[in-house]
Amino acid sequence: MPLSYPAGTLAEHQACRSAAVVFDVSHLGTVRVSGPGAFDALQRAFTNDLAKIEPGRCQYTHSLSEDGSVADDIIVWWRAADVFDVMPNASNTDRICRALVDGAAGAEVKVDDVTTERAVIAVQGPQARELLAPLLPEAAAVGRFRIIETTFDGTPIVIAGTGYTGEDGLEIAVPAQRAAELWRAVTAMGIEPAGLGARDTLRLEAGLPLHGHELGDGITSLNADLEWVVSWTKGDFVGREALAAQKEAGVTPILRGLSVDTKRPPRAEMDVYRGDTLVGRITSGNISPVLGHGIAMAMIEPGLELGSVLEVDLRGKRVPATVVEMPFVKR
Repeated sequence: MPLSYPAGTLAEHQACRSAAVVFDVSHLGTVRVSGPGAFDALQRAFTNDLAKIEPGRCQYTHSLSEDGSVADDIIVWWRAADVFDVMPNASNTDRICRALVDGAAGAEVKVDDVTTERAVIAVQGPQARELLAPLLPEAAAVGRFRIIETTFDGTPIVIAGTGYTGEDGLEIAVPAQRAAELWRAVTAMGIEPAGLGARDTLRLEAGLPLHGHELGDGITSLNADLEWVVSWTKGDFVGREALAAQKEAGVTPILRGLSVDTKRPPRAEMDVYRGDTLVGRITSGNISPVLGHGIAMAMIEPGLELGSVLEVDLRGKRVPATVVEMPFVKR
C-alpha cells in the first residue's frame, strides 16, 4: 500500500468519511487454524473469549507476552466449526504461529501461514455497501463483525464486516491471483483508492490503536484502556498472571485522547506536561482533517480526568491540550 495515490492523503481521508475508498491491506497476515483442538488453542493463546461469538463472526483480541505486553492485536475470522482465520500484523505472523502451536498443547490442531495465497482488499466508508452492491450483492448484507463466504466471478472469496477507519466497511479476502482483477472491478464502481497516510489519519480520528505505538513491548491491554478485550472468566491464557497483577497494583500509565490547540501536528514521543510536571508522552498524533486541529493519543497518568488541561511540548513550544473522549470523530 503506498503512502497515497495521486489525489493525496487529505482527499482520500475525506472520501472515506463522505463516500467510500478502497485500501490494499494485504500486508496483514492470515494464519489458518483448524482441527478439533483449534478453539481451545485460540482460547489459550489470546485474551478474548471466543465463546462470546460463533461461526460466521469475527472477534478483536490480543496476543500477550508472558509479561502482559501486547505482542500483537488480531482479528479472528471464525469461518466454520473448527476453522479459524487469524489476522495478525504481517511482521508478527511467525510469532503468532508459534503462539498457536504452543496453545495447541499437543491437541489435534493444524496451523498454516496462508498469507501469500490471498490478498485482502478493504472497502471503507458510509457508502461502501451501496457502491459495492452491483459488483457483490451479498456484501450489503454482511453484518458488523460478521463474515460470509461467496464468489467473485466464480472465485471463492470471504467478506468480513470489519475495518480500521471508524466508518462502516468490509474486508475482502481473495485468492492472490485474482486480486488485481477484483481491485480494478471495485474502483470501476466509483470507489477511490486510498493509501497508508489516510489509513493512519482515519484510525487516529477513530481513536484506534496501532501496534508499535499504542500497543507493543511494555504496553499491556490495560495500559491501552482495552480491558474489554480481556476475558477474566474463560480460564488461563498467556500473560494472564502478569495482567492480573497489574490490575491489582493499579494501571499506570493509561491511554487517553488529547485535543491539542495547534495547527502544527503533534507527533509520537512528544512530552505532555501538567504545569512543570511531566505526566505522559504522545503515542500517535496529527492534525485531524475533519476537526482542523491537532489530536493525539497519549500514555498519561491515570488520575487526569476528562477535561483536564495539559500542555504538549511541540518541539520547544508548549501548546494547550485537553483530555477528551475517544473517538475524536464519531460516525
